[in-house]
Amino acid sequence: MSKNISIFDTTLRDGTQGEGISLSVDDKLNIAKKLDYLGVEYIEGGIPGSNSKDIEFFKRVQQLGLTSKIVAFGSTRRKGGNAETDANLNRIIESGADAATLVGKSWDFHVHTALQTTLEENLDMIYDSIHYLKRNGLEVIFDAEHFFDGYKNNPEYTLSVMTRAYEAGADWLVMCDTNGGTMPHEIQEIVRAVVSHLPEANFGIHTHNDCELAVANTLAAISAGARHVQGTMNGYGERCGNANLCSVIPNLQLKLGYHCIEEDKLAQLTNVSRYVSEIANVNMPVNQPYVGSAAFAHKGGIHVSAILRDSRTYEHIAPEQVGNKQRILVSELAGQSNIISKAQELGIELDPTSSHSRQVIDRIKDMEHQGYQFEGADGSLELLIREANGEVKELFTFESFKMLVEKTAGKPVVSEAFVKLSVGGRSHYTAAEGNGPVNALDNALRKALVTYYPSLQEMHLSDYKVRVLDDKDTTAAKVRVLIESKNFSDGWNTIGVSENVIEASWEALVDSFRYALLDEVPSEIVEPDTLAQGMVNH
Repeated sequence: MSKNISIFDTTLRDGTQGEGISLSVDDKLNIAKKLDYLGVEYIEGGIPGSNSKDIEFFKRVQQLGLTSKIVAFGSTRRKGGNAETDANLNRIIESGADAATLVGKSWDFHVHTALQTTLEENLDMIYDSIHYLKRNGLEVIFDAEHFFDGYKNNPEYTLSVMTRAYEAGADWLVMCDTNGGTMPHEIQEIVRAVVSHLPEANFGIHTHNDCELAVANTLAAISAGARHVQGTMNGYGERCGNANLCSVIPNLQLKLGYHCIEEDKLAQLTNVSRYVSEIANVNMPVNQPYVGSAAFAHKGGIHVSAILRDSRTYEHIAPEQVGNKQRILVSELAGQSNIISKAQELGIELDPTSSHSRQVIDRIKDMEHQGYQFEGADGSLELLIREANGEVKELFTFESFKMLVEKTAGKPVVSEAFVKLSVGGRSHYTAAEGNGPVNALDNALRKALVTYYPSLQEMHLSDYKVRVLDDKDTTAAKVRVLIESKNFSDGWNTIGVSENVIEASWEALVDSFRYALLDEVPSEIVEPDTLAQGMVNH
């Protein structure tokens, strides 16, 4: 039996049925280009004629010149009608799609309850619809809805559904676990029975993740003879989602020896996964297998010590095979190996025999005991390591800050910050307003420093998060603040912890500025008068 697996991506159709996911036409086109680049065989774009968005997608996608086959989705003709006059079928033909996914009922319970028709009429609806699309030159993929529930209830009827679809000319017969409640051993047994019933046909699998078994069920179906996989990027989909192609593809290709996509494209899997996540505006779970940021992250000192000798000790594949990378986390569980490895990753020469590495470990453990967490604060961590190594020069000295928050009836809250610090021996006292206390502090600090360090004009705060560390203390609880900052070429995260949210924010804010100025040298401080003169001369 062939080891080639046909990959069918339905992110743009089934994936958009997931809660909180909404894609514009441009979003769908951009994702389609990424999926085509990845090398999937089929891209299901939506339902032609169902809404203006999908109508526009099918018009515009033809102009992209994609290699992947574009697929339109629809259902079998209406009961009592005929395929030639069925509006939905004709819209599929008019869409310009290369292939059609046609969904039909295979569970007798659904035929009687949902369609409210006879079992024989349902078979005719399936045959007529597939036959009509084939006569009009389309490749047809038949999705047998609720197939496994139907088989367990009435195997003879579900087999007759597949037989009629095959006789009508369907190119793929896809068994769908629509409710997502079937177990892997059941999938394997049923797929094996169906494949032996129609050995000449081409079979596929479409699973949902309601029991968190969509990937396992997909693999079970492939082991039993299916050769076509339907799923979505990152497992997006209705309810608990669909089979996650970001896990299915590497499992099949790297673990089981099947061929899904080209090897060099497999190395783009993480990039495509995260791109789709950004476009869909859905945060990826850090622990998502293969493509998550923590998929190859190591925290325990013993683990890190081992992987530095040979990564195979704690990694089941090389991260680069799927485009991911190894990460060393630094925390209270860290040993010297973590610190040395992290320093190397940052390009810092840290002598493992010196007291510096031990000091960093001790300080990290003490700070994490206070509530700090450096796994998500790479900027603060780098500052800490560089300080221990004597590489950080203080480019400004903080003296004090004050906050004024005023609320007047009928008017919005006004926040104003006053910051006092010294730069190059000169004292500065600045004030600035903002749309909140942290924004006001940011503006005041920036106002004091930007004259000396013009590069700060390229930096901005992009995200701000607050977490209460011990809610038992209610409003007096200690809080952790994480600030994400960016410039034109880089991004970094910094952290602050305090029982006062403003103080914690200030700490994270100052670290953000210090990180942005790491490459600055005190001798290059530009005096205000000189800078002004330079602007005039320019």
